[in-house]
Amino acid sequence: MTPSGLLPAVLRLLTQAGILSGLLASVSRAEDGQGGENSVRYEASHESMGTVFTVAVYGRDRAFLSEVVEQVFEEVDRINDQMSKYRPQSEVSAINREAWSHPVLVEPRLFHLLEVCVQRSEETDGDFDVTAGPLMKEWGFFRGRGQLPSHEEIRQALTHIGYQHLKLDPERRTIKFDTSGVEIDLGGIAKGYAVDRAVEVLRSNGITSALVSSGTSSLYALGSPPGDRAWKIVLRSPYDARKAGDVIHLKNYSLSTSGSYEKFFKMGGKTHCHIMNPHTGWPVEGRLSAAVLAPTGTDTDGRSAGSFVMGVERTREYLRIHPNLAVIFYLQDGPPPKYKRVLLRSDSCSIPSDSIAEIGPSTEPHSSGY
Repeated sequence: MTPSGLLPAVLRLLTQAGILSGLLASVSRAEDGQGGENSVRYEASHESMGTVFTVAVYGRDRAFLSEVVEQVFEEVDRINDQMSKYRPQSEVSAINREAWSHPVLVEPRLFHLLEVCVQRSEETDGDFDVTAGPLMKEWGFFRGRGQLPSHEEIRQALTHIGYQHLKLDPERRTIKFDTSGVEIDLGGIAKGYAVDRAVEVLRSNGITSALVSSGTSSLYALGSPPGDRAWKIVLRSPYDARKAGDVIHLKNYSLSTSGSYEKFFKMGGKTHCHIMNPHTGWPVEGRLSAAVLAPTGTDTDGRSAGSFVMGVERTREYLRIHPNLAVIFYLQDGPPPKYKRVLLRSDSCSIPSDSIAEIGPSTEPHSSGY
């Protein structure tokens, strides 16, 4: 853990995440507001799950805040130890090794997350799929720098992909694969889940004002900063992390982004991003980023990647039957830095009375949306 106490450090981290936090209260203390007079602000960062988690929190006792944030990072590390497929001793690695040969008993929280993953996959017709890991390997995004696989390599990888291969037994709390070569990769949802668990730790310790981010994936705005009604978040421009796209105000709400600018490589004059279409085996094209607002990090994380794959029109259909969601697309629209912005909302939205999820006008010029 690296306590920084410096606002610019958080801004750099969240800019890298495609999210720029408007933490405009003073670095060390703020007067009045939710935190009360002389509220202390504590901030720290911690590397885990292949990214950097950052917590900015308000309270009355800096030492106590430090202890609570340490508990947060311990919980994040526990989740990483359990869910990372890169760790041979993790529970997910054990599932990937054994679930083809016999049903594997799964820890309750992880089993529930797997149920959520299957549900998301069913809802998106497989555009979000936790078995798509083999494609990442073939395209060189598995601890690599990117490579162009052959059509045969892609075809072979696709034979091992499909959430339908996961057989969950809720009564016995077991999982089994119905074919060999299948593996679970929770990279598309585990960070949002970890953010939710971090917020649970904060709440259990009486914290009512905090911003938790998981690098390039998700954030949750707990309460609001002292003197403000909500946390101010600014989505980065898809072509320039130093410039802003949309201003969002959040309170007790989550935001996740998936962007083609996060991981990519160029070959033959073409850019290939790390977000795969599980049906074709090729990276998604034509979309720069998708941001999703929802009540929890688990809600937003998987759905941002799923929306990125689905695209505007299929996401529009999705939102007609799935409530309380908002999605912002940034799409290619001619040569950079020109892009198109599309804002979609669920037909049915009911924000809790203690929450705020407001999307302001875009702050950067771009072509008109639709």
